[in-house]
Amino acid sequence: MASVKVWCILVLSFLLPHSYAHMDFFTSIGHMTDLINTEKDLVTSLKDYIKAEESKLEQIKKWAEKLDQLTDTATKDPEGFLGHPVNAFKLMKRLNTEWGELENLVLKDMSDGFISNMTIQRQYFPNDEDQAGAAKALLRLQDTYNLDTDTLSRGNLPGVKHKSFLTAEDCFELGKIAYTEADYYHTELWMEQALKQLDDGEVSTVDRVSILDYLSYAVYQQGDLDKAMMLTKRLLELDPEHQRANGNLKYFEYIMSKEKEANKSTTKTDSQTDKETKKKEPNKDYLPERQKYEMLCRGEGLRMTPRRQKKLFCRYYNGNQNPKYVLGPVKQEDEWDKPRIVRFLEIISDEEIETVKELAKPRLSRATVHDPQTGKLTTAHYRVSKSAWLSGYESPVVSRINLRIQDLTGLDVSTAEELQVANYGVGGQYEPHFDFGRKDEPDAFKELGTGNRIATWLFYMSDVSAGGATVFPEVGASVWPKKGTAVFWYNLFPSGEGDYSTRHAACPVLVGNKWVSNKWIHERGQEFRRRCTLSELE
Repeated sequence: MASVKVWCILVLSFLLPHSYAHMDFFTSIGHMTDLINTEKDLVTSLKDYIKAEESKLEQIKKWAEKLDQLTDTATKDPEGFLGHPVNAFKLMKRLNTEWGELENLVLKDMSDGFISNMTIQRQYFPNDEDQAGAAKALLRLQDTYNLDTDTLSRGNLPGVKHKSFLTAEDCFELGKIAYTEADYYHTELWMEQALKQLDDGEVSTVDRVSILDYLSYAVYQQGDLDKAMMLTKRLLELDPEHQRANGNLKYFEYIMSKEKEANKSTTKTDSQTDKETKKKEPNKDYLPERQKYEMLCRGEGLRMTPRRQKKLFCRYYNGNQNPKYVLGPVKQEDEWDKPRIVRFLEIISDEEIETVKELAKPRLSRATVHDPQTGKLTTAHYRVSKSAWLSGYESPVVSRINLRIQDLTGLDVSTAEELQVANYGVGGQYEPHFDFGRKDEPDAFKELGTGNRIATWLFYMSDVSAGGATVFPEVGASVWPKKGTAVFWYNLFPSGEGDYSTRHAACPVLVGNKWVSNKWIHERGQEFRRRCTLSELE
């Protein structure tokens, strides 16, 4: 029996997806869908365990009911009852044998199957990093799309199919994760939301004392001493013996008395004015164009003037007289003028998309970026997705896609990088970046030996319910995902100089699942396909 159990465990382990060997689940919705199936399997296993326990209890219950009646009768006239030889024999038999069998039944562990399954599956569960990554994604979505905590907590997001909400305990956990990052702005927001939901009558395992403990300190760290004192006093009303709160209150009172003494000589100092007008904001970060980038993600970017808009057209495109597309031209439309960004419509079929996704999914791994200091690939918090690389020789579908890109761009793709397939995770994004190597990165693509990235071709392989735009902060362009289309732009001027207006970003996915694939085309092989000019910016 034991050998059968071991064999079953080995078989189950073999059948589990090997892609689970690496974690970072939060960086790919595609991989997270596998977790749904894992959880469904665990629920089925749990229900089987419950049935087994219920069956066991039903047997014990029947035994107890039978003996209850028997002992009631026997205790009324013990001698008369045992005067019957059959009753005497059965009493000996019950106490010597049957009660032992009942004991074995009571001690029988019905959880073996569930625990074995749980043990196997647990090693493929998300870890603390995944939970923290998903929490930070919610905070990122909140900031990027100007969502208040109540809207996010109630799940009132555009385009949702399966509405969900956050409990007070969920809000508390978000606040705690923000707190561990010293992000007191979001700590305050989510602790207040947790407190609000409790005050509104929600029943929860989290208590007000714990929330107020975090909240008061987060408020103090942001310089609001009056509010911190008020919250600490409220905490002490609930728990007068709270050691840290009592210590904090004394410290706050000391600081406040010092401030009053310092301000006695003046009616209103500049520092007081600053304190009254100070607006709480998220922590400042490294991204200079943060505000512009997030506005574009929300669709609040610059609007092209009517004169410029008139110069944008849609057309049937034949790939510069390519025989294949002379007979069957493709739909092309201008998305932006400078830099010139064009979109090809109905350029990849649903069947091709599914093939590419199926090829890529087993090998999706955390997307990396080039470290300008080391020249090596590394993961980065500003790129939240998983990617895989597909070669043309692996599948006729990939080879056909590569040839299509070559025919429509007129560029040689034999020196291009492999087709990169990317799937974005919770709040998946790629903050503003350049595709080409700048002058301060002379060794960016040295190992490839094919020169700089001259152009980018980007397929959209899914529609996105909300968010997920490709934006160009330098010029104010926003390109929205549309399944089956592709966008194309040049990263370099014909002179070989980088076009800095092509700095772009993938906005966080608010609702939905975003799949893209891209082809980075390099300079080598384009010498006679896109001739160099004398002007640096042409």
